Amino acid sequence: MKLSIIIVNYNVTRLLRNCLLSIQKYTEGESYEVIVIDNASTDASWSDLIPEFPKVHFISSEQNEGFAVANNKAIKTAAGEYVLLLNPDTELEGSYMKDILDFADSKSDFGCLGVRMHDTEGNFLPESKRSVPDMFNSFEKLFTNLKRSNSKSYYRSDIDETEVAEVDVVTGAFLLIRKDVYEKIGGLDESYFMYGEDIDLCYTLLRNGYKNYYYGKASILHHKGESTVKDEVYLDRFYGAMQIFIDKYYRESKPMQYSFLKAGLRLRHKIEKIKLK
Repeated sequence: MKLSIIIVNYNVTRLLRNCLLSIQKYTEGESYEVIVIDNASTDASWSDLIPEFPKVHFISSEQNEGFAVANNKAIKTAAGEYVLLLNPDTELEGSYMKDILDFADSKSDFGCLGVRMHDTEGNFLPESKRSVPDMFNSFEKLFTNLKRSNSKSYYRSDIDETEVAEVDVVTGAFLLIRKDVYEKIGGLDESYFMYGEDIDLCYTLLRNGYKNYYYGKASILHHKGESTVKDEVYLDRFYGAMQIFIDKYYRESKPMQYSFLKAGLRLRHKIEKIKLK
């Protein structure tokens, strides 16, 4: 089997159904499987999809241990040469899977691949292609609206949204990787409950000599924000994930950047919490 599509679901049955329908529509004829792991949703309606999609392998988790744990658990059951991490709040928009897999096969140093994302209003989502966070581009992201047109910018403004190019980081909403490579580097770091694990995975690939790619010829619709409640829990998890990343990679190797990033994250976290009140 060529491809295993892994979807972690949590209380988004309507969006999950649309996602599965888009897979059916645009992957016809490909050698693939779909594995949906439900992360202990409080809304049990996801089980209504089981008879509607008999070819999909549904897994039910007894408790929500986070995005990374769920993906790692599902991938252990996967039979594909490649695995595609796919958000349930996304929809494929074309029959490009074979082209993407052929592209991946052509790269001996292939790490992972992401595609162009846009929201429901057609706006391009810049997190489709990113740099590894550092002292400079993190300041750009956290505190300014500056969009630098060079390779150091956080959102890689130097790369057109329809280009195919090497990048540091792609999003976990659509992330293609060889299963053996995923297992070799240890999969997603389960220290992250939600957010940040895709950045960590991409950085781990780079540190192990692989190259990551942005494939702008293909696109997905991402219902960004519709499956996320922007409350204090969200903020704590988001900024907590960034703290895990800098603790892991910068605390000892780059102490000056670590101190700057830690202070910046704390300040921005406080600002965002004030906005909620």
